[in-house]
Amino acid sequence: MSGTEGVTFWVAQVSTGGLQGWIQNNIVPLILLGIAIILLWIGGRGDNAGVARRSVGLIVGLVALGIAVSGTGPAVGSFLASLITDAR
Repeated sequence: MSGTEGVTFWVAQVSTGGLQGWIQNNIVPLILLGIAIILLWIGGRGDNAGVARRSVGLIVGLVALGIAVSGTGPAVGSFLASLITDAR
């Protein structure tokens, strides 16, 4: 096997699954921990309404992240469309 064939073979084996798993297992929890610390800091100042507003936004963002990561976007879209339309 020549040098370029070896490189081509190696590149063909590389996928983004490992990177995606690493981001899900390491980066996402760090971001959530940072957000939790910020919310606790804001709550400690007595701005409970601000914490509530940010928490609702956080929940919406987590739902969107969960849908994107799990790949269930089409199923969720079909379900939401069935709530509005008559699916007989």
